[in-house]
Amino acid sequence: MGEKKRKEDSKNEFIFGKKNYKFMLIGLAFIAIGFILMAGGGSDDPNVFDESIFSWRRIRLAPTLVLIGFAIEVYAILLNPNKEKKSK
Repeated sequence: MGEKKRKEDSKNEFIFGKKNYKFMLIGLAFIAIGFILMAGGGSDDPNVFDESIFSWRRIRLAPTLVLIGFAIEVYAILLNPNKEKKSK
């Protein structure tokens, strides 16, 4: 009897709350934007060197956005959505 009740209670609950999913989507957006900014800059001809691969956007900005996105993802996973705010 106790096992049946426990199964019924666990069927209706998600692992993460709405707040967790919002932060996960924000983190995924940061990661996607970072990878989009890293794309391109190459040359079709291997004998021609293109300086645009060393631009500030590809070397500094894009990897920083990707790392921020991964940090947001970790925060979203560790965030407790059921934590109630204490009134003072």
